[in-house]
Amino acid sequence: MIFSSDTSIDTLEEDLRYLKLLASKYPTIPDACTEIINLQAILNLPKGTEHFLSDIHGEYESFSHVLRNASGVIKRKINDIFGNSLRECEKKELATIIYYPEQKLEISLKEEEDIEDWYKITLYKLIEFCRIVSSKYTRSKVRKALPADFSYIIEELLHEQQSTFNKQEYYNGIIETIIKIGRAKEFIIAISNLIQRLTIDRLHIIGDIFDRGPGAHIILDTLIHYHSIDIQWGNHDILWMGAAAGCESCIANVLRISTRYANLDTIEDGYGINLLPLATFALDFYNDDPCKSFKPKVFPENNYREKDLTLMSRMHKAISIIQFKLEGEIIKRRPHYEMQSRLLLSKINFENGTINVDGKVYKLNDTNFPTIDPKDPYKLTQDERELIERLKSSFLNSDKLQEHIRFLYTKGSMYSKYNSNLLYHGCVSLSEDGSFKKMKIDNIVYSGKSYIDRTERLAREAYFGKAGSESKLYALDHIWYLWCGCNSPLFGKDKMATFERYFIDDKTSHKEIKNPYYKYRDDETVCNNILSEFGLSTTDSHIINGHVPVKTKQGESPIKANGKLLVIDGGFSKAYQPETGIAGFTLIYNSYGLLLASHAPFESTQKAIDEGKDIISSTIVLEKSTNRIRVIDTDVGAEIKDQIKDLELLLIAYRKGLIKEQR
Repeated sequence: MIFSSDTSIDTLEEDLRYLKLLASKYPTIPDACTEIINLQAILNLPKGTEHFLSDIHGEYESFSHVLRNASGVIKRKINDIFGNSLRECEKKELATIIYYPEQKLEISLKEEEDIEDWYKITLYKLIEFCRIVSSKYTRSKVRKALPADFSYIIEELLHEQQSTFNKQEYYNGIIETIIKIGRAKEFIIAISNLIQRLTIDRLHIIGDIFDRGPGAHIILDTLIHYHSIDIQWGNHDILWMGAAAGCESCIANVLRISTRYANLDTIEDGYGINLLPLATFALDFYNDDPCKSFKPKVFPENNYREKDLTLMSRMHKAISIIQFKLEGEIIKRRPHYEMQSRLLLSKINFENGTINVDGKVYKLNDTNFPTIDPKDPYKLTQDERELIERLKSSFLNSDKLQEHIRFLYTKGSMYSKYNSNLLYHGCVSLSEDGSFKKMKIDNIVYSGKSYIDRTERLAREAYFGKAGSESKLYALDHIWYLWCGCNSPLFGKDKMATFERYFIDDKTSHKEIKNPYYKYRDDETVCNNILSEFGLSTTDSHIINGHVPVKTKQGESPIKANGKLLVIDGGFSKAYQPETGIAGFTLIYNSYGLLLASHAPFESTQKAIDEGKDIISSTIVLEKSTNRIRVIDTDVGAEIKDQIKDLELLLIAYRKGLIKEQR
């Protein structure tokens, strides 16, 4: 027991400098005692609810709704709290108010005949709901989450029971006054937002915020203000991070994908990057080219005009050729990447329109290469060099993009360990026998965790390194490698067959072989080896993984290795939904255990508001805890226990006279 009178004074004196700093925060014995009592009490509270989302891919409407409804948790709680006391239509209306208070209020204000009565009923329901969801937190934590305008009022209402005889008139009086002075609308918005915040205690994003969908910038605007979040980078995120750092091949890839999916909103409207130079260049060099293989992938709701799609096709081809040239420069500069097989421009036979790929000759479906010099195919023309410089300047000088990428560096990492779960987007590179693959960087051999740690340091140096230095260039090249390299833990395939998909009709050339990790991730022994490699227990830990969509239509399960590994990429992106059959998985880890929610495609925010059309979600209980999981059982609990030990040492120092109280 740390309070023992036998505690060595010598031991305390070693820590005296730190204890004196601690004493400035807790200057008296009562202060230290109060904090110990407070922290000890927190340890016994139920753990907060964690939400895990992966592979959002710019689908901001679906993402926003899943965040607002907490993967269906709010609707389930409405059922639990109000049961048969509310009709189904009333439950649906209450859920919509909580999800979209501003928009739903506008509709209700027009439709309701007795708006004061509606306000009163709605306020009582919201306060009751908020009281339940806030009950697992300390008053202090709830207080910090309260909106400034209504903090005192909400706190009073949450901690006073309407049924208490002595306070009944007081409680009702507050509600009536809020309505009388015309603040009911603002109060409903404030308490609905508070409910959303309290329902999700911690949000984990397991990679790929960017690309395909139209609103990655909108998603990041939401995340940047989120109260508690961590992000594990995906290969699409690292691509944008490289582009924002000034990696030219990453910039070309970002623009190629944006034109491929007709997703210029993020580029132009979100980040203010001027694509006129690319459009002008495409018209100059590809104006008579049908660019058949470069037609953008569009959905009916996009409503693009044919001439816009034609221009995008030409821009798409123009930036793709520039990309292949820039990537060729990196591959030749870094032979240790072992990507020489990707130097395809030099393997084109321009006379007969064929290409030799891995020893096999294929007919090209497109032989119009106006900017490629057959004698030096990787050399940029003067026009191409000027174009990429202008585009790079736009990326480097986009304030919004730089703000978002800095946020990704601040809150993000290659992997994370949180409450006995190992979170990463792609894979841990394995050899054919299931052992950790050994890879060399700077003549040092890395594998498993050490390799991923090294790649993260390089990713950070790519952005924060000294401009113009050789180490910065090396890191910029490596961040591109993380996007598409054969040993990248974010990519996880032997090659990215981009050129083949555009220029070769024979689909056998399109095949990309996955890292053996994907063969072994259903093997419990291998998953246990990975958990051990990252310092986690093999008995009660899990790997939470994204990146490769789960093909539920084909009977694939997201639960691998007897529940050791959970794949939560279920197809947020509309491009994936035909093969996945659903619109994403989310994982919920609350004080009762682990739940996996699968979601049907989301129609639209407007229908959710007007018609109460929620995402249809089905939930599987993966693990149910025998005893409710408390804060003491979590990583935060371990930190609190360390704080308590430090405070107990401070108490001994006070009582032994080593430190004087400051009153």
